Amino acid sequence: MGKSLAVNAGSSTLKFKMFDMPSEKEIASGAFDRIGLGDSNIEIKYGDGQKFEETTDLKSHEDAIQILLDQLTGLNIIKDFKEITGIGHRVVAGGEFFTDSAVITDDTLAQIESLTEFAPLHQPAAVLGIKTFRKLLPDVINVAVFDTSFHTTLPEVNYMYSLPYEYYEKHKARKYGAHGTSYRYVSQRTADFLGKPLKDLKLIILHLGAGASIDAVKDGKSFDTSMGFSPLAGITMATRSGDVDVSLVQYIMDKEGISDIDDMVDILNHKSGLIGISGVSADMREVEAAQKDHPRAKLARKMFINRIVRYIGSYIAEMGGLDALVFTAGIGENSITVRKEVTDELGYFGIKIDQEKNDVRGVERDLSADDATIKTLLIPTDEELMIVRDIERLRK
Repeated sequence: MGKSLAVNAGSSTLKFKMFDMPSEKEIASGAFDRIGLGDSNIEIKYGDGQKFEETTDLKSHEDAIQILLDQLTGLNIIKDFKEITGIGHRVVAGGEFFTDSAVITDDTLAQIESLTEFAPLHQPAAVLGIKTFRKLLPDVINVAVFDTSFHTTLPEVNYMYSLPYEYYEKHKARKYGAHGTSYRYVSQRTADFLGKPLKDLKLIILHLGAGASIDAVKDGKSFDTSMGFSPLAGITMATRSGDVDVSLVQYIMDKEGISDIDDMVDILNHKSGLIGISGVSADMREVEAAQKDHPRAKLARKMFINRIVRYIGSYIAEMGGLDALVFTAGIGENSITVRKEVTDELGYFGIKIDQEKNDVRGVERDLSADDATIKTLLIPTDEELMIVRDIERLRK
């Protein structure tokens, strides 16, 4: 018996959930925003609908983690730090080295730090979070859970780029994917829901949120995925471009007088996608609301749907069939209209949903019409639960 923390440290944020284990009951959650930027916001939810909120100046992740630990006892969420028996950290990049989650040792931490160039926006914050928790709670097991590990099963033909092979040999230039912890949870939950072994299923999972990707799962393993070397590739996202011709990037840089590739990558990551096309918002809800009066908002939404359908079709062809199409994450779980518009384009595959069943948000459900030959499911993701399960698994 004990309490496990699932931690996600971003460049200026820290998010967490605490679970009672092994019951897996969530007992607290929270977020620290604007770390190092002034006017930092703290929100902790706990108990029976209780909430702690504060605005302060968090100079570092270490400040945020210290306040988190102070409030866990101060709010009587726990009585003593000895109740915390495990801390799991979301780490974006595991490269080819980490094919599974791993207990963090000095050697493990050094390996994680060495992969910083694979995720320069995310890896440093994760490392700092790990170091701080190890310093403040030195007797507690820490586990790293990697976004990329689920995708280390990709066949070579799917993870290689058509570049000189020496770039892979020397620099490990290949597709790594992302959202692997979500796909791991949702794929197994889908198999449980259908009452079939995961290894016998062909699945396409749509992780549709601000960051969005698509994964083909075959024989219980990640078979192909839309994100590439970085989370920039794939479908249209909230602020990310998705797939784009590299020559077009060079052309725009020349025309716009952009000399620093880092500036261009920033545009592709933060000023493209829904916000770049619509000019209205990066939030799909606001884009949808605006499309009647804003033609570009309508176009952005159509492009979002189009890219999803394009990947689904290619993955069905790659796998030689499909047993279930699964929606998850913020947009996938909550946008009734996105689910309808995607599946309306796929009727010729035998994918068809019942509109009454589809009139739901965030609830696990079979959305399939009675005459559908391929299942369509809504399976809410739970990456934090997967993280604390990994703590329990690796503790043994």
